Amino acid sequence: MGGYILRRLIAAVPVLLGITVIVFLVMSLIPGDPATAILGAYATPENVEKLNRDLGLDRPMVERYVIWLGNMLQGDFGRSFSRNRPVIDEVAERFSATLVLAGTSFVLCAFFGIIAGVISAVRQYGFADRLITFAVLVGISVPPFFLGMIMILVFAVHLRWLPVSGMYAIYGGGDLADLLRHLVMPALALAAVAAGVVARLARSAMLEVLRQDHIRTARAKGLPERRVILGHALRSAMVSIIPVLGLQAGFVLSGAVYIETVFQWPGVGRMLVDAILTRDLMLVQGGVVLVAAAYVLFNIAVDVAQALLDPRIKT
Repeated sequence: MGGYILRRLIAAVPVLLGITVIVFLVMSLIPGDPATAILGAYATPENVEKLNRDLGLDRPMVERYVIWLGNMLQGDFGRSFSRNRPVIDEVAERFSATLVLAGTSFVLCAFFGIIAGVISAVRQYGFADRLITFAVLVGISVPPFFLGMIMILVFAVHLRWLPVSGMYAIYGGGDLADLLRHLVMPALALAAVAAGVVARLARSAMLEVLRQDHIRTARAKGLPERRVILGHALRSAMVSIIPVLGLQAGFVLSGAVYIETVFQWPGVGRMLVDAILTRDLMLVQGGVVLVAAAYVLFNIAVDVAQALLDPRIKT
């Protein structure tokens, strides 16, 4: 297992390197001058030229990329122009909020998606199967940001059951109950699509396993149906479900960008949107790379979990 993990970590290096190249090129080719955006009303030609020189933006693109990559390898992700603080500190401060939102959404999509898929497979062509299939199709079809706005309109504006936005109440609050009240809508909006995808693939995986010989043998031995479904069929189906969960983890992590904007959640996604609007190159580049690294590491963990369930994967 140690060798397998090491191989997966080595394989992640070119992926992260490719991400740095893409992010740097995209931010470098975006129209507009960062120095002009930073200086605002003081953006005279002389001031713009001086700031570009101070920030190193007057150097060739390849040279700037090599310097930026070398600094990152030493743990220096640069300094945010707009916030005047190290990028690593800004991202670390915001990442905890994003982790709460994305982590909760992932748990919800995995839990409800797997349960819905199992019920749908066990009750194939029944009322429960048709109802779950309809709910899954609706959940997959509605964009998370649109679902979030509908939830705000219904549960926050009209019914006034939940707060409109933010992570904690502006006045008072700040405890776990306050966090949960603010977390309900964005987490559900972000988890809806992912849960639908997991449910559909979990249903397919379960149907395939339920037709196999070892399931018929378990039933022939007189084992309780619940034990056959949960102890044998679901365990075998998880080998196919786990990779899907890894993909949905990336979806909820990337989807946090627009959900955090809709609900004004103080996470990395909202930070990146603000940084793009202010042309804060270092913050955007460092933030995207750190989020991508977290996603890559999570997928490695998913691959390891899959290998533990099915040792054949390591070979």
